[in-house]
Amino acid sequence: MDSVGVAAAAPDAGPGPAWQSKCPWGAPSTTSISCSLADVMSEQLAKELQLEEENTAFPEVVAAAEGPFITGENIDTSSDLMLAQMLQMEFDREYDAQLRREEKKINGDSKVSISFENYRKVHPYDSDSSEDEVDWQDTRHDPYRADKPTTTPRRGFIGKGKDITTKHDEVVCGRKNTARMENFAPEFQVGDGIGMDLKLSNQVFNALKQHAYSEERRSARLHEKKEHSTAEKAVDPKTRLLLYKMVNSGMLETITGCISTGKESVVFHAYGGNSATEDKVIPPECAIKVFKTTLNEFKNRDKYIKDDYRFKDRFSKLNPRKIIRMWAEKEMHNLTRMQNAGIPCPQVVILKKHVLVMSFIGQDQVPAPKLKDVTLSSEDMKKAYYQILNMMQQLYRECNLVHADLSEYNMLWHDGKVWLIDVSQSVEPTHPHGLEFLFRDCRNVSQFFQKGGVAEALNERELFNAVSGLNITADNEVDFQAEIEALEKMNEDHVQNHGKKLSTFSSDGDPPIYDE
Repeated sequence: MDSVGVAAAAPDAGPGPAWQSKCPWGAPSTTSISCSLADVMSEQLAKELQLEEENTAFPEVVAAAEGPFITGENIDTSSDLMLAQMLQMEFDREYDAQLRREEKKINGDSKVSISFENYRKVHPYDSDSSEDEVDWQDTRHDPYRADKPTTTPRRGFIGKGKDITTKHDEVVCGRKNTARMENFAPEFQVGDGIGMDLKLSNQVFNALKQHAYSEERRSARLHEKKEHSTAEKAVDPKTRLLLYKMVNSGMLETITGCISTGKESVVFHAYGGNSATEDKVIPPECAIKVFKTTLNEFKNRDKYIKDDYRFKDRFSKLNPRKIIRMWAEKEMHNLTRMQNAGIPCPQVVILKKHVLVMSFIGQDQVPAPKLKDVTLSSEDMKKAYYQILNMMQQLYRECNLVHADLSEYNMLWHDGKVWLIDVSQSVEPTHPHGLEFLFRDCRNVSQFFQKGGVAEALNERELFNAVSGLNITADNEVDFQAEIEALEKMNEDHVQNHGKKLSTFSSDGDPPIYDE
């Protein structure tokens, strides 16, 4: 018998007293199984012993491990209950995944987030989702989420010693500039840079900011030009509303179409209605002059208005809309003066803001031709010249006006006589540039009729003296213009010193010209 067997048989040598079996400090009564040393060193025996201990300590875990839901082996598909439980578990997992996607979509990059935790069917520790899915609770650090710009305290820096960080730090400023791009206009596409940890330098951010503002102003200008400006052969909504009111009130019967376009206005033809104004009868055919509100083609309007004492106090270069209305009002007053003096010109019907309604010079929607487009005989050309000379003298002496844009383009030939149009730029002789404008008109008239073969046509200097009544004797044009400028300067000084609109030009027997 070996030593192991002797040691195992020793307790059975003789029976002991009864108290020894009940003593807690006594030897256990279990019988040891004899085994060899090779069996003790075997790994298989160690695994069996460990499994027995686990079964004794955790019997329910072993039962669950042997179940078909965890192992997935030998699943019995004949049970309807088991299939229903498996399908329900799969549905719960898909439902939870859909909730996670909705939660991520709604929250986005928002500082305030919401959670659907209370609506989940299976908690994260119960689900066996794939490894590529991110845990819905693990949101403490998202590598795809941009770091929020840290706020700098009032003292202007954070940290101590070598770790101090001021508000001028490159990284902090770069992240702040990236976050500020959200304040740009919606039309300015900033791309997907906001969702990344981008750091824009101050130079780049300022360039983008300036470009965004310039694009916003450009789009505003385009919108303003489209909605509030009178374009070529078209009217803006406000002007269209004025025309509709004129038609609805019975002042105009119908508006046929555009008959002329210029640098300052668009002229439409219309048939007059039955209703009459306070003291005027509406003619059968009317001309509607709509002054352009773009101010792009005729930018030097102000020099005709700002020095005119009738509109000097109302002139404001900072408000171009007022200039347009003053321009239309000025033409109305000038036409009224000419009509009172008996000069052939359109008859004013009514003025509404920048829309002026006048009588139509022509017949059956056909406007009268301009003097430059009509072919006249020598007798008619000579007749037209003397008529224009008489009208210029009347305009200067009776109406106290200078046309300032008189040429063959602004004179119409109708019913065997000349009609003057386009007098919105006309000024008074006391204007600081009134005599210069008169000399320019005389040059245009003289050159046109001299080319037309009128032998009696005077040159520009003789015509200027004949119209103004002045006796300026100069051998050449340069000295003539110098004397004109000297007279204008003298008149301007007289007006500033005495405050009177009195013409100081010496004429041959004509009385001084006063305002009306």
